Amino acid sequence: MVFSSITFLFYFLPIVLAIYYLVPNKLKNTILLIASLLFYFYGEPKYILIMITTIITTYIFGILIEKNSKYKQIYLIISILINLSFLLYFKYINFIISNINMWLTHKIDLINVILPIGISFYTFQLLSYIIDVYKGRTLAQKNILKLAMYVSLFPQLIAGPIVRYVDIQKQIEKREYTLEKFALGVRRFIIGLSKKVLIANVLGELIQVFGVSNEKSVLFYWLYAIANMLQIYFDFSGYSDMAIGLGKMFGFDFLENFNYPYIATSITDFWRRWHISLSSWFRDYIYIPLGGNRVSKIKFVRNILIVWILTGLWHGAEWNFVVWGLFFGILLIIEKLFLEKYINKLPKALSRIYVLIIVMISFIIFSGENINIIMENIQGLVGINGVPLITKESLYYLKSYIIIIIVGIIGSMPIMKKVSEIKNMKKLINIIEPIFLLILFLVSTSYIVDGSFNPFLYFRF
Repeated sequence: MVFSSITFLFYFLPIVLAIYYLVPNKLKNTILLIASLLFYFYGEPKYILIMITTIITTYIFGILIEKNSKYKQIYLIISILINLSFLLYFKYINFIISNINMWLTHKIDLINVILPIGISFYTFQLLSYIIDVYKGRTLAQKNILKLAMYVSLFPQLIAGPIVRYVDIQKQIEKREYTLEKFALGVRRFIIGLSKKVLIANVLGELIQVFGVSNEKSVLFYWLYAIANMLQIYFDFSGYSDMAIGLGKMFGFDFLENFNYPYIATSITDFWRRWHISLSSWFRDYIYIPLGGNRVSKIKFVRNILIVWILTGLWHGAEWNFVVWGLFFGILLIIEKLFLEKYINKLPKALSRIYVLIIVMISFIIFSGENINIIMENIQGLVGINGVPLITKESLYYLKSYIIIIIVGIIGSMPIMKKVSEIKNMKKLINIIEPIFLLILFLVSTSYIVDGSFNPFLYFRF
């Protein structure tokens, strides 16, 4: 079940909200747990047992770590291995076998295994919980149902953001419910839904057309590259907005996951703004324990490369994700060691163009099915693969999609946010906004009903 579906919007969510607000506060966590398990069961019936198993084992080892300091390191290692073993098997086993087969005469058969939805996200939440208990940053949760609710909480279960236990432990026990907070949640959800359905999905259609086209041109390659980076942003940030909005409807305050990354002035700045919950997770649980930047230059380079190889692999069990991670890792090393002082002196417009070009190329790598397609799409941007500058087909698709591309570019910048902060505009916005949000919701649901193209990119992670 996806948020941008009729089943979720008009059946699951209204029923869950109605029951949730009718029951007394002491039963709200139980209702959320049941709803979350049903939500996951709807999409992954047999794999719900994996999530339940990891919750139970993590719960047990959390208590053992807290009660027995003598063996707490052993308990931590066992808990981490159990959680990672499921992730490694379901996500990486065939990737490992395929790479081993490259060196073998007698090939090992691939395993018929399907990646459980959301396993990367809830595994990282369980790991952060058990590590934080070990480090003494939080007490172990004694109520297994509350821990299970935290892990399985359906607003962020499928595709994040990665919500750490320490950030919402107080909210698990007691949450604030106000009409204003609920309204903010509805507003945020509708904005996220429209970003996903009206921008990401439409741009996804252009990307599909580009993939099967036999009349490529430099213009078409640029259309693809721009549409690709906008689709990835609006698809994932839209889902994060919906998750944060749903959280508010149920009384939770999740941390932000995106902060206008396409206005970043360096690659370092970009990763402070993009998928914040993931980059901060790797920073706090991998990079800093390795020594961070408070080590020799050689170890600093090692730390960055380890983190970014893992970041690439987290996104997918394919070599293009490893290359994508290394691409950013090497750029961050170059920035930190050499370029940063020069980038800081550049006019902001130039530094932002530098970031956008880098990110655009990175997402071509990210989305590429193989190295040949990746190289072809990068070379096509400058026409060195022999394609014409413009074709009739590319002009047709430019005219067809230019408005949505412009809307996407404007929407990826904080223009509307700054307009809303103008004193004289606030009253006008307060009047117009409810009508505008209603129109957005109606148009978005119309698109969902009429359209068959409604993928979600991060489900594979």
